[in-house]
Amino acid sequence: MTDLLALSVFGVDWQFLKPFIVIGLAFGGVYALSGVGLVVLYRATGVLNLAFGAIGAAGALIAYYLINHTSCPEWLAFTVCVMAGGVVNLAYGMVFGPAFARRDPLVKMMGTLGLALILLGLMAWRAPAGGAFARFLPLPSSEHRYDILGTSVSLTQIIAIVLAFAITAAASIFLRVTKLGTAMRALANDREITATLGVPVRRVEAAAWFGSGLACGAAGLLLPDLLTSLDYTALTFLVIASLAAALIGRLQSLWATLFGGLAVGLAQSVATPYASISAYRSAAPFVLAIAALLFLSRHRVVTVSRAGA
Repeated sequence: MTDLLALSVFGVDWQFLKPFIVIGLAFGGVYALSGVGLVVLYRATGVLNLAFGAIGAAGALIAYYLINHTSCPEWLAFTVCVMAGGVVNLAYGMVFGPAFARRDPLVKMMGTLGLALILLGLMAWRAPAGGAFARFLPLPSSEHRYDILGTSVSLTQIIAIVLAFAITAAASIFLRVTKLGTAMRALANDREITATLGVPVRRVEAAAWFGSGLACGAAGLLLPDLLTSLDYTALTFLVIASLAAALIGRLQSLWATLFGGLAVGLAQSVATPYASISAYRSAAPFVLAIAALLFLSRHRVVTVSRAGA
């Protein structure tokens, strides 16, 4: 009773807040999944992929078309959505990756922004939004609901959270234990030296692009169900929250990225019922990323050297 009264002071009681926590954790799981994909690719290639959301949105639209305009089974359409993310990401990495390999990280990033804008334009051309027509891509898992701690939770929400933890753990083990993972970490440190040691650089980069693309496709499949709408513009800008999660992990730590994504999702969702701050919840990714970067850099000591000293 005391806890309920304490929460009521802030305008929302615990029972009312619990569904927002569940929704926030589910969205946070998707942000974390995407953020981990961004970090893995960045650590292996030095590319910060701003087209992550647009690639996932394109895969979701392909799945929607297959389900609604062909006799393709749902499971196959969902598989195509995930694989499309990997294929598009891989194609971009293999065509443009070598050309950008020795360029500044900012140039690499802007190259992926160009890809995002191209994909967004193609989706607007082939699947124009607006009007009374709305697209939906529900997953069969959304029909299954469970009561957890007095709150109704869909299987899709559970999958989003569990998959984020599973992918983070699998990627961490992969980078530490396997030969390919070790090659990715070496490639991130020094591409030239790694190549002279006989490591197949193109093959390693291809694996990073494809693996990151699969995470992109999975996020593009989960998010329309959580949003209850296949809004490709919203999916494209998923990269903002995912980028914030990656920055919280300083583009290095997968586990910090995971918890950063969950924190972003929670902050955005829990702020929703508070009228005074609800309009500013979209700023949560930036606020959390800046706060995390300032906190993590608080122990750095800046030294100034004097000429001739």
